[in-house]
Amino acid sequence: MSEAIYPSVKDLTLEEKASLTSGGDAWHLQGAEAKGIPGYMITDGPHGLRKSLASSTGETDLDDSVPATCFPPAAGLSSSWNPDLIHKVGEAMAEECIQEKVAVILGPGVNIKRNPLGGRCFEYWSEDPYLAGHEAIGIVEGVQSKGVGTSLKHFAANNQETDRLRVDARISPRALREIYLPAFEHIVKTAQPWTIMCSYNRINGVHSAQNHWLLTDVLRDEWGFDGIVMSDWGADHDRVASLNAGLNLEMPPSYTDDQIVYAVRDGLIIPAQLDRMAQGMIDLVNKTRAAMSIDNYRFDVDAHDEVAHQAAIESIVMLKNDDAILPLNADPAAARKIAVIGEFARTPRYQGGGSSHITPTKMTSFLDTLAERGIKADFAPGFTLDLEPADPALESEAVETAKNADVVLMFLGLPEAAESEGFDRDTLDMPAKQIALLEQVAAANQNVVVVLSNGSVVSVAPWAKNAKGILESWLLGQSGGPALADVIFGQVSPSGKLAQSIPLDINDDPSMLNWPGEEGHVDYGEGVFVGYRYYDTYGKAVDYPFGYGLSYATFEITGVAVAKTGANTATVNATVTNTSDVDAAETVQVYVAPGKADVARPKHELKGFTKVFLKAGESKTVTIDLDERAFAYWSEKYNDWHVEAGEYAIEVGVSSRDIADTVAVALDGDGKTQPLTEWSTYGEWEADPFGAKIVAAVAAAGEAGELPKLPDNAMMRMFLNSMPINSLPTLLGEGGKKIARFMVDEYAKLSK
Repeated sequence: MSEAIYPSVKDLTLEEKASLTSGGDAWHLQGAEAKGIPGYMITDGPHGLRKSLASSTGETDLDDSVPATCFPPAAGLSSSWNPDLIHKVGEAMAEECIQEKVAVILGPGVNIKRNPLGGRCFEYWSEDPYLAGHEAIGIVEGVQSKGVGTSLKHFAANNQETDRLRVDARISPRALREIYLPAFEHIVKTAQPWTIMCSYNRINGVHSAQNHWLLTDVLRDEWGFDGIVMSDWGADHDRVASLNAGLNLEMPPSYTDDQIVYAVRDGLIIPAQLDRMAQGMIDLVNKTRAAMSIDNYRFDVDAHDEVAHQAAIESIVMLKNDDAILPLNADPAAARKIAVIGEFARTPRYQGGGSSHITPTKMTSFLDTLAERGIKADFAPGFTLDLEPADPALESEAVETAKNADVVLMFLGLPEAAESEGFDRDTLDMPAKQIALLEQVAAANQNVVVVLSNGSVVSVAPWAKNAKGILESWLLGQSGGPALADVIFGQVSPSGKLAQSIPLDINDDPSMLNWPGEEGHVDYGEGVFVGYRYYDTYGKAVDYPFGYGLSYATFEITGVAVAKTGANTATVNATVTNTSDVDAAETVQVYVAPGKADVARPKHELKGFTKVFLKAGESKTVTIDLDERAFAYWSEKYNDWHVEAGEYAIEVGVSSRDIADTVAVALDGDGKTQPLTEWSTYGEWEADPFGAKIVAAVAAAGEAGELPKLPDNAMMRMFLNSMPINSLPTLLGEGGKKIARFMVDEYAKLSK
């Protein structure tokens, strides 16, 4: 055997094959050194490398890790709507993995933000599956372009932290296909992540780690996935069932390799299935071998910090800018006197809590940035970063500081104690002491800009009247301070767009009726109506809609045109013009709105976007292609995607509720029909190409006296159209049987 080529599964003993399907310890693959298979390291992402200092011993320490660049978590980066930038983040993450000899970084996480209270929303991308898939793919492609693997997670339907290790997510096939699986599907089909991590929860009664339909039927056989599936840490409860379902790797090890050996010998696992799962592990090692063989590599700390800086800039969403209070003038000769209030300005919350907690290579707060740039400001912390009651002394100091300023930058948000992996939030509100302080500060100074730090949306409407400007900065990673200063002082225009809606009240969210479940299960009763799909379809008022974000520039979208490129495909063109004197970026968003449909469909759905940087006065034409899936829904009747013939509206705008123009396109449909039977309604027979001919023949035979004549008054026709034809005797007696028999016989002839 050549030393340059790893063995195949044929070179291994039964015991060695079994060993490859479980980890060596909490952070390493189990190698077979005698056969040339190393036990490479895999460890946490998803927004930077979290390699525990104790990882060489296999221990788990979430707070003690090697320095790595902390990029903005997905809560922020998703608001960039910039896949190219996200790709650069992925490349940088891979370079840090190469330095630290990490073969696979665990991320990105593309689960849907079903409810904004979800404790892990900070590391997921969106309430919209199209946006989540088309953004997070940048991490996968960027990391893997450098020879390091990713682990797309958590497959699937990990949408809450409450009882997450065992809760049964009860989801309809249509909701799964349209909402909870498409981000995974797009990334698998387009980028082939080298690994996928299954979720803890059950889906319709079956744990993800032993769900054959999920891991084999859909993922491998339907989507063509050729990588390996690993368990989330502790998600594998039955190694034999999981391996049979399509799980390659149990993490961390339960030291039960003998179970697999005995199961093969006893016929509970067929040898070919073990071979497939073990060969997948060998293939993974092979893919990462070149990168893991690079010695003495050192990534450029400053260059990666700059990538994090740019990512943080584009993550910031400007929600409000009354009286053009922003940007501020940084020139000392013209600057207004600035007060900075809020402990977050000094002690930023730059990442989420839990398994993704990174030790940053640098950490630059907003106050640090002001000092570095020679910008003078008076600071008062105002409150402590915990859930303790307000401190009157800190409040008084903050109010006095505000009184003496021309403008107040007030840093508010959620402390880590209020939001983390491991638990769901119970309110959208920020801590009451922060809101009370804002009211006091606003009473002392009417020029207040609020800068938010949070991993998922917070209530804004109750306190927005006390702020002229609002920046939603999410969690910005290690370079959030410089990024905020760049935006606040006008070095760059904010360009972020909301990747999730901000509701007026948490009880407006459609999932609240079933959140977070009961007695070990949670019903996804809202179906496909998640986030803006619900709010926009049912005309529900929101505070800020999906896709929203202000700029220092102004833009105009003109010349919207749609050209049909196939039976069920189209291309959208539009011209975007920067109508201001400020260089800035705008994100053009394309939504597809179906016409009359056989199923309940959302008013519109995001099906394309592109971010365009324009200098002052510049125009560009953008082109966005819409494939057949852009128009399809998942039909439970056909157990497949279905495009109905008819007219679809193509909406082009800058948020789900700010549409610049709408044009129509008529599609042919995919021509799918269900076989007609005696259980098909008369109306279904009329709508079917073959059935319509038979209905016409029935009418003709009725006029000729060869069959009973069908009633033609409106009320009887209403009953007739909704009635399976085997019920025609209800209306027509013995004659109804003759008509039904005639229709079934004629259909058999026509459909041969």
